Amino acid sequence: MKTLKLWIQRYQLASMLLLLALLAVVLPLTLDIFRLNLVGKYLTYAFVAIGLVMVWGYGGVLSLGQGVFFGLGGYAMAMFLKLEASDPITTKIQSTPGIPDFMDWNQITELPAFWLPFKSLPLTLIAVIAVPTLLAWIVSFAMFKRRVGGVYFAIITQAVALILTVLIIGQQGYTGGVNGMTDLKTVLGWDTRTDSAKYILYYLCVALLMGAMVLCRWIQTSKLGTLLLAMRDKEDRVRFSGYDVANFKIFTFCLAAALSGIGGALFTLQVGFMSPSFVGIVPSIEMVIYAAVGGRMSLVGAVYGTLLVNAGKTYFSESFPDMWLFLMAALFIGVTMAFPMGLAGLWESHVVPWWKGRREALRQASVQAPKLAKDHTPPNDPPPPSNPAVLPDGVRSQGA
Repeated sequence: MKTLKLWIQRYQLASMLLLLALLAVVLPLTLDIFRLNLVGKYLTYAFVAIGLVMVWGYGGVLSLGQGVFFGLGGYAMAMFLKLEASDPITTKIQSTPGIPDFMDWNQITELPAFWLPFKSLPLTLIAVIAVPTLLAWIVSFAMFKRRVGGVYFAIITQAVALILTVLIIGQQGYTGGVNGMTDLKTVLGWDTRTDSAKYILYYLCVALLMGAMVLCRWIQTSKLGTLLLAMRDKEDRVRFSGYDVANFKIFTFCLAAALSGIGGALFTLQVGFMSPSFVGIVPSIEMVIYAAVGGRMSLVGAVYGTLLVNAGKTYFSESFPDMWLFLMAALFIGVTMAFPMGLAGLWESHVVPWWKGRREALRQASVQAPKLAKDHTPPNDPPPPSNPAVLPDGVRSQGA
């Protein structure tokens, strides 16, 4: 029993199970399908947030371009869905049937070669992970092998996000341009717009998110996780110990990119479109805020931070349409100043000590209660004398 308790504490399974109960039971039972679909969209951003926990919180590498990898995964899935929606029968009114509508509008007469692999769902699923990971490897290998890090690496990732956004918008005939890819309705003939499909996609997102969290927690508790923390705090010491620090940074950056790609693909499936507005600098910085609000050292906190920020954005935009941006800015500034380590830091610094103190007080009270009861037990009265005419001290009463 003690071993099981230590194992649960080591892998933070209690907090993960509590999060799973919230996402898989409480929210589906209390929210309508529209709100639940919104939560599902928020959870796709959580993949980016937990990736940032690994690369920023544990690896010490701040990336301001995670929207790039989120968008690449989303576009990979969108290309498959768009090709399925562009069959010759559906597009027979086009001048060139069988190609996406935006290609026909831009006078493209045949499907480009790089689109052909996305006719296959298995190849698309591979591309969802492989394409963001490959780009992350190229960028990180070029930077970390030359010991470029810190603020310089953050600026470079911002530049990559800007370049990709301009590229997507400029190549309208191949990417859909500023409008992106829309009208994505079916997956292998399965209509994703029905309520049952939305429930299935939501639970798929929850399952994959929990799997990603378990994988990341396993890495954190392994020797690799210890080396990542040592590299973050004392990089030169780790390097002098014989380890190649650049390889560790490349691995964590590629892991975060792969998780972001999965989130982007799930976003496309649940929302039904993908556009360059999810690739640029602004969404990338917002994704960093998710991890900062939740706690950049906590996987579970990153998910709660993602839900809190996006729920606040939705509430403020619906209730205060004229000033919701100011309210969001106040939320970010207030949380950052009041809780520098995010929600997870607040939990560890205030809630956990209070709970431990409360349990210790209850334990002490339960131990002392029997002792106090024994100390305050009144002594037994002496038995009455057998001869009522004789007093206890042997003196006869007046009646005698």
